[in-house]
Amino acid sequence: MTAIKHALQRDIFTPNDERLLSIVNVCKAGKKKKNCFLCATVTTERPVQVKMVKVKKSDKGDFYKRQIAWALRDLAVVDAKDAIKENPEFDLHFEKVYKWVASSTAEKNAFISCIWKLNQRYLRKKIDFVNVSSQLLEESVPSGENQSVTGGDEEVVDVYQELNAREEQDIEIMMEGCECAISNAEAFAERLSRELQVLDGANIQSIMASEKQVNILMKLLDEALKEVDQIELKLSSYEEMLQSVKEQMDQISESNHLIHLSNTNNVKLLSEIEFLVNHMDLAKGHIKALQEGDLASSRGIEACTNAADALLQCMNVALRPGHDMLLAVRQQQQRFSDLREQFARRLASHLNNVFVQQGHDQSSTLAQHSVELALPNHHPFHRDLLRYAKLMEWLKSTDYGKYEGLTKNYMDYLSRLYEREIKDFFEVAKIKMTGTTKESKKFGLHGSSGKLTGSTSSLNKLSVQSSGNRRSQSSSLLDMGNMSASDLDVADRTKFDKIFEQVLSELEPLCLAEQDFISKFFKLQQHQSMPGTMTEAEDLDGGTLSRQHNAGVPPPVSSEKDMIRQMMIKIFRCIEPELNNLIALGDKIDSFNSLYMLVKMSHHVWTAQNVDPASFLSTTLGNVLVTVKRNFDKCISNQIRQMEEVKISKKSKVGILPFVAEFEEFAGLAESIFKNAERRGDLDKAYTKLIRGVFVNVEKVANESQKTPRDVVMMENFHHIFATLSRLKISCLETEKKEAKQKYTDHLQSYVIYSLGQPLEKLNHFFEGVEARVAQGIREEEVSYQLAFNKQELRKVIKEYPGKEVKKGLDNLYKKVDKHLCEEENLLQVVWHSMQDEFIRQYKHFEGLIARCYPGSGVTMEFTIQDILDYCSSIAQSH
Repeated sequence: MTAIKHALQRDIFTPNDERLLSIVNVCKAGKKKKNCFLCATVTTERPVQVKMVKVKKSDKGDFYKRQIAWALRDLAVVDAKDAIKENPEFDLHFEKVYKWVASSTAEKNAFISCIWKLNQRYLRKKIDFVNVSSQLLEESVPSGENQSVTGGDEEVVDVYQELNAREEQDIEIMMEGCECAISNAEAFAERLSRELQVLDGANIQSIMASEKQVNILMKLLDEALKEVDQIELKLSSYEEMLQSVKEQMDQISESNHLIHLSNTNNVKLLSEIEFLVNHMDLAKGHIKALQEGDLASSRGIEACTNAADALLQCMNVALRPGHDMLLAVRQQQQRFSDLREQFARRLASHLNNVFVQQGHDQSSTLAQHSVELALPNHHPFHRDLLRYAKLMEWLKSTDYGKYEGLTKNYMDYLSRLYEREIKDFFEVAKIKMTGTTKESKKFGLHGSSGKLTGSTSSLNKLSVQSSGNRRSQSSSLLDMGNMSASDLDVADRTKFDKIFEQVLSELEPLCLAEQDFISKFFKLQQHQSMPGTMTEAEDLDGGTLSRQHNAGVPPPVSSEKDMIRQMMIKIFRCIEPELNNLIALGDKIDSFNSLYMLVKMSHHVWTAQNVDPASFLSTTLGNVLVTVKRNFDKCISNQIRQMEEVKISKKSKVGILPFVAEFEEFAGLAESIFKNAERRGDLDKAYTKLIRGVFVNVEKVANESQKTPRDVVMMENFHHIFATLSRLKISCLETEKKEAKQKYTDHLQSYVIYSLGQPLEKLNHFFEGVEARVAQGIREEEVSYQLAFNKQELRKVIKEYPGKEVKKGLDNLYKKVDKHLCEEENLLQVVWHSMQDEFIRQYKHFEGLIARCYPGSGVTMEFTIQDILDYCSSIAQSH
């Protein structure tokens, strides 16, 4: 085993500067025996590293090779398996457990003992030894722990100590100096012994000779120690002095720090005081203006405005943390709050007085406008009040309760004032409407100063009382049918149109001016933020002032634009009912006035919506426009109903029906009114309804007519309708115009054919029989062989109609046509010319039948085409 140990030291560990301390021959437990060696080594250089190396013999068996190395510090447990019985097995616990079986128990114990010593010296007992005999460990430590560590190491080292390179070199030099060093070792050893003795003697003599110097050195050391003691005493005194100086310097440093801290605090305090003084100090002039300032003069209003702005800035200053805990700050805030309350009460009281005074002043001017169709001008009042606009903005942001109270008071006073003005204005308009029309006579009114008093309800009552003496609708289509063009007082309608336009023209600037004033005076612009809402800075720093400022703030409306509209609705609450009453009056005076009102109202609504679709004026006029449109539709419906209720005389000829003539007049009037109007679509729809009603009822009357033939009624009326539509060129009725022309043409042809069957009745019947035989399949040249239609019968029929009889028959026909047709439409010559053409066509048709069915018979009519032309011409001229 010793030879193996030397071989391993030489071949494996010496090249790596390591010393082999212990070795054990082992194999792995439970496997096929493959022997290897576990070696405990230490490095020769410091710091010393202790390792455990596994060495294995090569496969060829001629040398050893290093396989695995573990640092001893990584070894956690050494398990000897059994501390009592001899057992060659043992376990080493590194990162995993390695199970070994030693070749002998003695080798195992020696190896574990070496690990124990190395653990005690280098690892400070970090390794746990389990199942190891305490006797084995005690043998490793014979005289105490420390001795065991040192001695154990020497014992391990003394087993073998190899020369290093320097020692080998010195020995070689020494041996080269002696010739017999190799040949005669004894002589060489004796020589070395003699030289060693000489050196020992020299050392002893040198020691004895240096005793005197040692004594001198000891004396010098004693003196040096005395000097050191003196220096230490001085250093101690110096240290005491420096300690005193240090304490004084510490006191000075602390004092300087306190002085610096005091200065810093004073600067900060001065900054805070300057901040409070600069931002929370209100000038005496401002205080005086708030308490005693003249709110009636322009200079006083300006001073109060500046003072109020300054007060608001002082109240809204963003206080820093802790400011609100200062008594002076709280007192100043309370003072500002008292000033605000005092000035707010004074301002609200003054403005309320201004509102009341305005009502009295404006009422005195109403008498001047009582006979004029004009509304009083509120511009001076608005101009005076706008001087307070900035103060109202201040009041809105500081005391919303008083601001809201002023708003309500303004609406109450102004609504009563405007109600008086607007009602008087509409009374004048009604007087002018009824006093300048023929309807005033029916209402019992005479002249522009007619006895129209009170509201529209009294006028309506008056009209109801007189309605028994007049027709239900003054200008219904049937009534208009009984009037001439001069009776339809166009001047009255034009007058009504001007009055209605003037009413709207007066109301529009009044509403716009008031809305603009409300927006400016009450500071109700288009932004969404509402007064009284608290900003985040006010919430955090305003303290008690902010909480007082926002107390009692009402929930905000959706927008200030809505608030303006609500104020306008309350102030001008009487406009819409008064307009509706005026519209009802105009409709009673003349139902056609709804056309004028529809056009005018549509124009004003369109203008208002272009400015602001959601404004009060736009909404109100839009609502009234619905009423006007409803009246217009009612007018159209009444006309259609009256068409359906028309009754014709059974004794006289029909002629042009009243509602046909009235449609012509309606269309002409409507075209003049709706020229370039925005509501053309409504008129087109009304045209369509009316013309359909006219068509249906013309046919109905024609079917019911007893005196006048149906074709004549249809022909004359549809000719009149076609002429009207052609003249007016109404684009939406192009289809109806073509239809009217077709109906006129068809019924003209039908009437002509029906009438011409009578003058040559027998001749017509004869040739109808001939055509019937031909239709049955008889050849035309064979018709003459029929008994009822031979040549003799033909000559007999022709002899009954000589030229004189034909002229007489045509003359009777002309007279009958003249009785059927009316003079207004002047269609007699048109119908007579059509009859002439039809008669000539029939004549040619008869001649053709005679030529085809009776060839070579020499039978001809006893009159010619020229005779027919002469007869018709002479008859037309004679009448």
